[in-house]
Amino acid sequence: MDYTKLGSTGLDVSRICLGCMSFGDPSRGNHAWSLDEERSQAIIRQALDAGINFFDTANVYSDGSSEEILGRALSGLDRDGLVVATKVNGRMRTGPNGSGLSRKAIFSEIDHSLRRLGMDYVDLYQIHRFDPSVPVEETVEALHDVVKAGKARYVGASSMSAWQFATMLHVAERNGWTRFVSMQDHYNLLYREEEREMLPLCSHEGVGVIPWSPLARGRLTRDWDGETERSATDEFGKRLYQPEDRSIVERVAAVAERRGVSRARVALGWLLAKPVVTAPIVGVTKAEQLSDAVGSLDVRLDAGELAELEEGYAPHAIAGY
Repeated sequence: MDYTKLGSTGLDVSRICLGCMSFGDPSRGNHAWSLDEERSQAIIRQALDAGINFFDTANVYSDGSSEEILGRALSGLDRDGLVVATKVNGRMRTGPNGSGLSRKAIFSEIDHSLRRLGMDYVDLYQIHRFDPSVPVEETVEALHDVVKAGKARYVGASSMSAWQFATMLHVAERNGWTRFVSMQDHYNLLYREEEREMLPLCSHEGVGVIPWSPLARGRLTRDWDGETERSATDEFGKRLYQPEDRSIVERVAAVAERRGVSRARVALGWLLAKPVVTAPIVGVTKAEQLSDAVGSLDVRLDAGELAELEEGYAPHAIAGY
């Protein structure tokens, strides 16, 4: 496993981050395809054996059961060597203050997440999208206070407009509050709109980039018309990609065939070749998928292959937030 710093921090993270949205009680939340605890823990053990130390979950994943499963899987291990990230914003209960980025919601949800994880702190606490209904100052100061209380080591953000993230960075700097160190955004070969503003902003500000959906909900790993149990029921994923993306999927297949490697390794190899990218967040449901993710670290695409994969990309409407 290769390791790198998260942005301009001193935090060492594996270059593959294991996304934990795949783990959870299938009867809770809206991910009927999620793995139960036994199968989830097997994947987590495989990740640990491969040297992965970076795990990303969220309070809303399978109604909190993803955090519970991850916490039990990591219990008793060397906590100092692990990097655990979770997120806040999504709705966790009906009625007022059941979601969002108010001071009340952030303070409540960090405690609930820590209880489910069975941990005293998380390494990275991320806002799960921007909340336009709450003053930026309120959100950023609340996150600062979470860090000062010892409940999180760093704070990060997830998909939003570059101007919104720039505003939050400015508010933190102006007030001497804890700075955002990472951006978890939607970025892959089928969706490259982040290259216009967000990625240059992150590069300039020294913010680590940990892309979600690096394999485009699996579309980059199979033929365009192929379908899985998840893709058949993933209504959010169905809105992310368009028929014109087929040509990019075919280019990935062509490069993979010439290389004699899987399509997943090629698609992840493209992301890992981007200097601004710290670690793709890879969600898996099978052991071989995790092996492919780790194996992508050995794929070094040349300039011609990178150009081939990027050729023909068409602009997309904003998707993912």
